[in-house]
Amino acid sequence: MKKLKKIGLLTSGGDAPGMNAAIRAIVRTAKHHDVRVTGIMRGFDGLLQGDIRELSSGDVSDIIHRGGTMLRTARSAEMMTREGQEKAANICNILNLDALVIIGGNGSIAGGMSLSRLGVNVICLPGTIDLDLDCSEYTIGFDTAVNTGMDAINKLKDTSSSHQRCSIIEVMGRHKGYIALWCGVVGGAEEVIVPEDKDTTCHNRVIEQILSNRSTGKTHNMIVVAEGIGDSVALAERIESVTGISTRATILGHLQRGGNPTALDRMWASIMGHEAVEIFTQGARNRVIVAKDGNCAHLDIEEALNITRPYDEKHYKMMKILAL
Repeated sequence: MKKLKKIGLLTSGGDAPGMNAAIRAIVRTAKHHDVRVTGIMRGFDGLLQGDIRELSSGDVSDIIHRGGTMLRTARSAEMMTREGQEKAANICNILNLDALVIIGGNGSIAGGMSLSRLGVNVICLPGTIDLDLDCSEYTIGFDTAVNTGMDAINKLKDTSSSHQRCSIIEVMGRHKGYIALWCGVVGGAEEVIVPEDKDTTCHNRVIEQILSNRSTGKTHNMIVVAEGIGDSVALAERIESVTGISTRATILGHLQRGGNPTALDRMWASIMGHEAVEIFTQGARNRVIVAKDGNCAHLDIEEALNITRPYDEKHYKMMKILAL
C-alpha cells in the first residue's frame, strides 16, 4: 500500500467551541504517524486561494481551551459552483494531499462530498453547535453552546423574578431546536418553541401557559425560542399586550459560538480528531466521523448525508412535566 504522507486540514462554516481541540488532536496524531499536515486558512475560500501553512506540534500548543478556530473559517460562494469544486479538487492534487480533513457542519460536509466525487479523499468531523447533523448523535460545540444558554437563563431568571416579568430568550438553531430544548430543560423554562414544532398557534399556546401559571400564583416565566422561529421581540410585545405582564426578549445570537469549550466538547473533539487520522492511516476513504451509541464511529460520506433523524418530542414533553 502507498505510504500516506500528507493531509490538508480546514475548518469551514460556522465556528464551534472545540474546533481547536480537534485541530490539536489531528496534528499531533498525524505527527505520531509521521504524516505532514498542511493547514488551510479560512476554509474552502482559503483552499481556493492557496492560503496554506505547514502545521507542527508546536503550532497547536496552548489551543485546546480556546474557542473559535486557529485556522479561521469562512463561507465560500465559489465552492457552491461546479467550477469552484473542480478548482478545489485540482489544488488538492497539486498539493499532493493524501486526504483533506474537514471540520464543519452540513454545508461543509456537503462540500467535502462534492470533492470526493472528483477524486479527493475526504474525511470529515462534525463541528456545529446546532447538533443538526442527523448522522451523528453528538457534534463538536453543542455542549458549550447549551452551557452558554443555561448561564444566560440563570441570570435572566434572577431579574425576571425580581421584577415579576416574563423573559423570552432566543438561542441559536436555524433548522433544529436541540439547543432550545436542552436550554429549556436545564434552565427550567415554562415553554420552548422550536423549528420542528408544526403548531401554527404556538404563540397562543405560550400565552395560555403564562395565564395558567399566573392563575396558580406564579409571578415570572421563562420562554426559550429557537433562532429558526425568530420574532422574539414581537412575541414579547404580544404577551405584554394580552396579559399585561411586563415581558422582555433577549437574543443571544453569536454569543453562543464563543467561549472556552467545555470538558465534553474538548473530549469529543480530541477523540474524533484522533480517530480521523487513525482511519486515514488505515486506508479509509471518504468518511464522516460520528458519535454512535456513545462511541466514536465512521460512515461513508454519501451514506452519512442521506441519514435523517425524525423529531422526537420526548424532551419537550419532559420539560412540560417538570415545569408544572
